[in-house]
Amino acid sequence: MAATVVCMRYMTVGATIPLRRSTSRPSSLSSWTWKSNPISFPIQNYVFRSPEKFFAPLAAASPFDLSPPPIDLDLLDTVTDAGAKVSEDGAIESFDNDDEALDAVDNGVVVVDLSHFGRIRGISYKLELNAKMSGSMEESFHIDMQDAIFFLVGDDRIQFLHNQSTANFECLQEGQGCDTVFVTPTARTIDVAHAWIMKNAVTLVVSPETCGSITEMLTKYIFFADKVEIQDITKKTSFFVLAGPKSDQVMEDLNLGDLVGKPYGTHQHFMVNELPITVGVGNVISEDGFSFMMSPAIAGSVWTTLLSQGAIPMGSNAWEKLRIFQGKPAPGKELTNEFNVLEAGLWNSISLNKGCYKGQETISRLITYDGVKQRLWGISLSGTAEPGSPITVDGKKVGKLTSYACGRTESEHFGLGYIKRQAASKGNTVIVGDNIVGTVVEVPFLARQSPPSKGSSP
Repeated sequence: MAATVVCMRYMTVGATIPLRRSTSRPSSLSSWTWKSNPISFPIQNYVFRSPEKFFAPLAAASPFDLSPPPIDLDLLDTVTDAGAKVSEDGAIESFDNDDEALDAVDNGVVVVDLSHFGRIRGISYKLELNAKMSGSMEESFHIDMQDAIFFLVGDDRIQFLHNQSTANFECLQEGQGCDTVFVTPTARTIDVAHAWIMKNAVTLVVSPETCGSITEMLTKYIFFADKVEIQDITKKTSFFVLAGPKSDQVMEDLNLGDLVGKPYGTHQHFMVNELPITVGVGNVISEDGFSFMMSPAIAGSVWTTLLSQGAIPMGSNAWEKLRIFQGKPAPGKELTNEFNVLEAGLWNSISLNKGCYKGQETISRLITYDGVKQRLWGISLSGTAEPGSPITVDGKKVGKLTSYACGRTESEHFGLGYIKRQAASKGNTVIVGDNIVGTVVEVPFLARQSPPSKGSSP
């Protein structure tokens, strides 16, 4: 069964730009050019001549053409020829190497194509007007945004997101990032989004199941005078992630080592063959690893290069298993109208000191009066279990299993589930369904969460 966590959407609030045609494309990876965007991003310019050579400063930025060239390394053709199983909607489900890939997460490095995630872009009316009034400089900026993930742009983009989700965006600077949560007015969790703060936009990564509803929700709250608009640009970008302890070495070998060791969400923008690529710290389900957002025209070449550096390809089925092992909650499973954001353990994505935002009153009340009655745990299971099965202790229902995955051996079974706080905790035994024995355990994603304190930022 195809994984759902792998499908995520990217929202961008930014500016649009007309595309111009390019007539040529380098014939080999050794002729790639990597440099930072000379228009939108005030980052030092670099040239990346080959995977083995280093970034060298460019003497000066020059105009460039960002329209897609002929694609000689189409990603889906590349992975299909390698034996990958691809779903009807273009998701790479499996390379028939799930166990090898999961082992590489622990001992090596994997690369995962998450391009079937959704991407949404927001456009600023002011930026659109400026683009029409100014010249080629604004046009180049618009082309940039055309190939970004999920953007929110406009003078009001920071304040808008600040009011519509749980994180404190006003404390973040360009080049930084964070996780934020979209919740209902009663603090029920809709989705966790990963945000990149860019010079003229904010890029969000959300789940495919929630992309439409979040887009509609945000659009509904845009008032006439707000300088922000949202658009889905899923088909205009590709998105890969690296995971595993050897990810840092791959980055060093690609001369992207400046990002190694930087805080979660830190990102920089580059050009590959004069097409945009953004590289960030973190890989959606972990603060470790890295993310690559790029034009589809270079996706095949970037994928092949990452494999040449020793990365093992991982499909969406194995990625879903990894999500469960890591303990990252997903919409429709752990994130539903049944559970609030604190029960889901998403403490690191919540700010208590930023003023009014949707769901804040409920969240504050839950914290003030210790109102969190259950929490999400990992559960090591004795056998196969069905999501939705009741969790019991001494014959009394105390929770519900929300996700299940089998491991690399027939005896390895694992799940996520909500359990009442007073009923069980780490190390305790529970029964899942009729007779499956479970042991309550911590999981990496939830173990990194810590309750916020007043005066702190997300």
